[in-house]
Amino acid sequence: MLNTLWLVFFIAASISGLFQWVVLNDAEVFGRIVRSLFDMADLSVQVMILLFGTLTLWLGFLRIAEAAGLVEKLGQLLAPLFRRLMPGVPAGHPALGLITLNFAANGLGLDNAATPIGLRAMRELQKLNPEPKTATNAQILFLVLNSSSLTLLPVTIFMYRAQQGAPDPTMVFLPILLATSVSSLVGLLSVAVMQRIRLQDPVVLLWLGGLILILGTFMAVLATLSTAAIAAFSSLAGNLALFSIIMLFLIVGAYKKVAVYECFVEGAKEGFDIAKSLLPYLVAMLCAIGVLRASGALDAALDAIRWAATGLSLDTRFIDALPTALAKPFSGSAARALLIETMQHFGVDSFPALLAATVQGSTETTFYVLAVYFGAVGIQRARHAVGCALLADMAGILASIGICYWFFGSGT
Repeated sequence: MLNTLWLVFFIAASISGLFQWVVLNDAEVFGRIVRSLFDMADLSVQVMILLFGTLTLWLGFLRIAEAAGLVEKLGQLLAPLFRRLMPGVPAGHPALGLITLNFAANGLGLDNAATPIGLRAMRELQKLNPEPKTATNAQILFLVLNSSSLTLLPVTIFMYRAQQGAPDPTMVFLPILLATSVSSLVGLLSVAVMQRIRLQDPVVLLWLGGLILILGTFMAVLATLSTAAIAAFSSLAGNLALFSIIMLFLIVGAYKKVAVYECFVEGAKEGFDIAKSLLPYLVAMLCAIGVLRASGALDAALDAIRWAATGLSLDTRFIDALPTALAKPFSGSAARALLIETMQHFGVDSFPALLAATVQGSTETTFYVLAVYFGAVGIQRARHAVGCALLADMAGILASIGICYWFFGSGT
């Protein structure tokens, strides 16, 4: 999928460039396309400089959390809920522990740890599968919730905004938190309907009711604030939450007799290695997006959507963030490149850039997740997994648009 998408970007740019040159007599178009290649390559290196520091820092702190047993404790907290959501999995089965650890790791932003744990969980669930090539209900629920973006600390989004010069990188914390809650809730409810899961169970009701109560409280508080106050509150909440969690890791780690400094350094080394491996992918996708923009192809596609939206009397500012939203289900690297390019083109605190950041933080690379997890255990028949996962993605995108108009609609 990614190979095809990358090639299509360059072919579309070539066709658009020829049209600009032959039909519109724009002799400079190919000069702009070539310059964009070098500009995007340079931008990739600039992004990587901050990426090295941020991943090194964050994975260092997360290694302390793992060593202190915080991820395991969170997994134990979630275990009663998943026993009820997956009645086909026997109580005490190792899959339940791995599933809760996977979601705990995702919630804390431990993507590097979450993926191998998740693959192990899928293998354990496959042992209970009477039809090895067809996904079970438990496997589908696990995958849909994974693809609905459960990360509660979007540190990488903050990092990209900081790299692009945002005065307040955490301004999008609350919008992302609200939008990702909507996408995860819709994913859960859609699977519950398809699988007839008993949501009226007291434990499930307690968790869902608690989530709805928290979201409702947020909404009620925010409804009393002005747009400027909402942005300030989001900033405060983001910074306070991030620093509080770091201090929690350190204090619990010290209490558990973890060698916090050595543990931090060990995790930081892993972050450095991960960041180093990302540069080729970042260069590839940013250059493809650059030529697409420089050739006029991306603007032409967005202008067509903008024309249709204007005909429906809609505010069209959301359209400039659509490339990130449309690419995210297929490719995380493409969506990341489009997010960075949107920040570059419109400004890091422009409405399109804020919306693109919110979408990036509240949706997931659905097809990649389904392909990797199902492929790892040989599942060929996904049943309702794709439909429910895409419904969660759509809910996340629509929620991001509505929430960003609420938070930032009166801005640029």
